[in-house]
Amino acid sequence: MKKFAIAVDGPAGSGKSSVAKAVAKELEIIYVDTGAMYRGVAYFCIQKGIDPSDEVSVLALLEEINLEIQPQKGGQRILLDGEDITSKIRTQEIGQGASDVGKIQSVRQKLGDMQRDMAKRSSVIMDGRDIGTFVLPQAEVKIYMDAGVDERARRRMEELEAKGEKPNFETIRQEIIQRDENDMNRVHSPLCKAEDAVYLDTTFMSIEEVVNKILEICKDKISEV
Repeated sequence: MKKFAIAVDGPAGSGKSSVAKAVAKELEIIYVDTGAMYRGVAYFCIQKGIDPSDEVSVLALLEEINLEIQPQKGGQRILLDGEDITSKIRTQEIGQGASDVGKIQSVRQKLGDMQRDMAKRSSVIMDGRDIGTFVLPQAEVKIYMDAGVDERARRRMEELEAKGEKPNFETIRQEIIQRDENDMNRVHSPLCKAEDAVYLDTTFMSIEEVVNKILEICKDKISEV
């Protein structure tokens, strides 16, 4: 079967990861969570006592980082110096740090090269902020997922509460607004809809409805599906 790529972009909390995992399972392809890679870099910086927004210091550390992505059916593991940090990077602090390091062109280039290499080896569905515009501009299917800020904050609240945390809705909402500001206005590879991407507003859609819609789009655009 010919390899193919599905690019899913959109702002934080639009449901990209949950949907992409489900689509990957249905199509039996590799799911690549690029946001986790940026979180891995942010985690490394914070562990080293470096502010992820300090570009000079982050660049000095970039050659030291030994980040490995192990794709698996339905997900992936993130290894830092051989240590599995997959669960350790899912915090608000690391999320903001990921947005900060994502502004740095050298970081985007390094991780972008890793992501493209993964797509060369296997059929993938990859989610992030610049997949259809920068990482995989030739992807056979491009989706831009969006949702209202309040709905995205609600979803994030549910994720954190499921982990036993007690987040504050307004704090989460403001963090998402700030994350959008960072992602959409950064100089290098800002978050935006690729011209040929299909726009999906998921505010009032269930995960199952979004998954089915993307599968329909894939059938129209990819002959092998």
